Amino acid sequence: MERKDFETWLDNISVTFLSLTDLQKNETLDHLISLSGAVQLRHLSNNLETLLKRDFLKLLPLELSFYLLKWLDPQTLLTCCLVSKQWNKVISACTEVWQTACKNLGWQIDDSVQDALHWKKVYLKAILRMKQLEDHEAFETSSLIGHSARVYALYYKDGLLCTGSDDLSAKLWDVSTGQCIYGIQTHTCAAVKFDEQKLVTGSFDNTVACWEWSSGARTQHFRGHTGAVFSVDYNDDLDILVSGSADFTVKVWALSAGTCLNTLTGHTEWVTKVVLQKCKVKSLLHSPGDYILLSADKYEIKIWPIGREINCKCLKTLSVSEDRSICLQPRLHFDGKYIVCSSALGLYQWDFASYDILRVIKIPEIANLALLGFGDIFALLFDNRYLYIMDLRTESLISRWPLPEYRKSKRGSSFLAGEASWLNGLDGHNDTGLVFATSMPDHSIHLVLWKEHG
Repeated sequence: MERKDFETWLDNISVTFLSLTDLQKNETLDHLISLSGAVQLRHLSNNLETLLKRDFLKLLPLELSFYLLKWLDPQTLLTCCLVSKQWNKVISACTEVWQTACKNLGWQIDDSVQDALHWKKVYLKAILRMKQLEDHEAFETSSLIGHSARVYALYYKDGLLCTGSDDLSAKLWDVSTGQCIYGIQTHTCAAVKFDEQKLVTGSFDNTVACWEWSSGARTQHFRGHTGAVFSVDYNDDLDILVSGSADFTVKVWALSAGTCLNTLTGHTEWVTKVVLQKCKVKSLLHSPGDYILLSADKYEIKIWPIGREINCKCLKTLSVSEDRSICLQPRLHFDGKYIVCSSALGLYQWDFASYDILRVIKIPEIANLALLGFGDIFALLFDNRYLYIMDLRTESLISRWPLPEYRKSKRGSSFLAGEASWLNGLDGHNDTGLVFATSMPDHSIHLVLWKEHG
């Protein structure tokens, strides 16, 4: 058939075809297909795929595209980003999807960030860090060398680590550089706490002292305990210092005057930890903003009101066993809302408003896990061999890091956690600096630090 005759025939049959019903059109196509050979069928197959494809992300309104994307997991979404530039643009701009993915990884979300492409980048950074934790590659180690005798006491704050030693000295270190900033002569230190101007030490000589960093001078001496002082805490606004001792008592002192305001009794073991903290919840016994003192021994945690009244009464005593058969580990977390302590039975969390036990976290496969830090998302734990990170949402261990043969301390003063903000959720910036520090048999300090992002 000539080209011109063919075109005329095609126009006529097209008009007729368009006038048919859908059923008639289908029958016509079936008949034509039955008459076709291999060449025609191959041509039909190649063109049908293109004709039937619809780029729904390009055609749908953006809101509907975002709704559909919410049903896909992050790994599938990353694969979908490879389909085309248009798909990558739409998927990358789906803020809610990537924020949810970050939250599921234990990442903090800042809703004030308006950049549509920001959260996909954050997710990619988050997945890398979590992979490093899973593969035990998120940390690195370092050492601080300078003491000539055993280091008994450590305290960390804002990138600075204070160490108190049996060599009758205390040193202040810059963790990032490993440099010693201050070194002053003291008594034997069983506990230390510091700020920019001063250092407070509890000693095996039964006293507490306050020292000035710049001059090394002792500015205050607190005498009254009849046993070693194992823990100290203070608050400049209240002008109060508290100390826990091997004489089974807790003393409340006037920080500036050095006089004893109160002696709290009731413990029947060494008081190894005292914590002075502002309350953040309301209950029958305290209100938000009230200062509370916690003191802990081998078996019990006691809660006290902070005031200048003599013979103040203990508000509550917490324990994990009524018959005192289960010991508490010598670390205590109190943030004004929750009290957390570890024992051989597991990790105990009390609600500070009701004093009820909220949960007991047990890890059967690892015995004697001790608490270092506790947050909204993660907990930092350790035993004789490893440092562990637990996801508190699933109560599962997600990472571990080997530890050397460090000095063991029944009082828990010779090891500590470093930066704590990441325990409430990583954000890509708070996973830096010190994670863990402990004194070593050779008198050095072993540091575990976050490794920089790859």
